[in-house]
Amino acid sequence: MEWGMRNRLAQLIQPDGRALFLPIDHGYFQGPTRKLEQPGRTLEPLLPYADAVMLTRGVLRSSVDPTRSKPIILRVSGGTSVIGDLSNEGIITSIKEAIRLNASAVSLSIFVGSEHEHQTLLNLSRLVDEAEDYGIPVMAVTAVGKELERREARYLALCCRIAAELGARIVKTYYCPDFERVVQGCPVPVVIAGGPKVDTEYEVFEFVHDGLQKGAIGVNLGRNIWQNDHPVAMIRALRAIIHDNATPEEAQEIYNALKQAES
Repeated sequence: MEWGMRNRLAQLIQPDGRALFLPIDHGYFQGPTRKLEQPGRTLEPLLPYADAVMLTRGVLRSSVDPTRSKPIILRVSGGTSVIGDLSNEGIITSIKEAIRLNASAVSLSIFVGSEHEHQTLLNLSRLVDEAEDYGIPVMAVTAVGKELERREARYLALCCRIAAELGARIVKTYYCPDFERVVQGCPVPVVIAGGPKVDTEYEVFEFVHDGLQKGAIGVNLGRNIWQNDHPVAMIRALRAIIHDNATPEEAQEIYNALKQAES
């Protein structure tokens, strides 16, 4: 692996082999998502606790201070919205633009099993070809669109393996029962995109902790953090699980203490 690729991956994956990525790219297909109406204001207090931020070029330019930024994972696929077919994505940002914006990685969604499966897998392959020329890692996102019932181990293992086979350096996928099957079949690092719908912070701490024990290197969690009523407490508690090997119980104690300190 050449120096540039190793350097960019080292910016994303910390010396302990773990990573906490914070995505705020949801507006590229959802518009002004709740609590992300002003992305810069949402991001600012969370930035010190993230290892990298995943976002689009428009939000990067308009909402992130270039003098105090973290490593950037630039979202480069899109072209659809919640009104239409989410799987019908294309490449919306060039590698030249990623270089101009000093991105540490680029990210793209694949929709395995959808009407546009072939198109999105070719998108990934072509992006890898271009990104590898410049030592930029590609993170593949195993998207399911509106078909949330697909978030099960057999399907996600298929998606992750295909993404790795096509050249992704990191894969972002959902936590699910039997998550070890997903990770064991994927020869590149896996980060957790989210999990089952839950009602409490503790349940998030549980699935993140379990996912790490089963082989994930970290998370790429957005709404579970910035839609929480206490987002700084939430990201700090998750960071303790990821980088300090905290248990869900210890993470809950951290969250409660920080929440109390805010009031």
